[in-house]
Amino acid sequence: MKYKLLIQSLCIGFLGALALSVNASSLSVTIVDDEQQPVEDVVVELLPQKLSEEPNSQSSELTKSLHEIGQRNRTFEPFISAVTVGSKIDFPNYDKTRHHVYSFSKAKTFELKLYVGRPDTRIHFDKAGVVAIGCNIHDYMQAFIYVGGSPWLGVTEANGKLAFKQLPKGSYQLNLWHPWEVEPFEKKEVVVTEDKQSITLTFNIEDKEKPSPPDNKWQDLFKADND
Repeated sequence: MKYKLLIQSLCIGFLGALALSVNASSLSVTIVDDEQQPVEDVVVELLPQKLSEEPNSQSSELTKSLHEIGQRNRTFEPFISAVTVGSKIDFPNYDKTRHHVYSFSKAKTFELKLYVGRPDTRIHFDKAGVVAIGCNIHDYMQAFIYVGGSPWLGVTEANGKLAFKQLPKGSYQLNLWHPWEVEPFEKKEVVVTEDKQSITLTFNIEDKEKPSPPDNKWQDLFKADND
């Protein structure tokens, strides 16, 4: 009898998960500027308002897990990150030059003093908001972390696109963010009713170059070999 009940429970759980995966939708978001050119590194967040079905544990694009922002060629990679509240981020240094990573942002204040390789400490981001990070040795190094309250968020690629998969049907409040935005985005309601949907939004940012290292002989002083 116990085996029969176990099989029934497994079947019910499997069918429930299957139903959710069948009912879940996908939404493709494309961000362009006034000249219809794709905009890279835009954070897109979907805040659920009223869902017609319950999300499962795998329906969100991001989970409260470990993420990475590396340091390569005296540059933070990626430049823009989007994580959900509760996530942890590792900051490995792949350079031979030591870095001193820090942030004074209200959403998260932390410091990883001069190091190379992978630090022992992983930073826990427990509050929603924008976190600007820098290097105390290399002032030109800069990156941003968007910590969202929704599990459905991400960053557009070079083609200006971001795809959300396993998205429960229902209404969402869509928000866009970029550190160089010309003006704050007015949040927009998006209703997901079909299995596959796509939207294109206009969002302008200032014309700036991403942070990159200048030619600087002084940085050799901070190489690990000099320790």
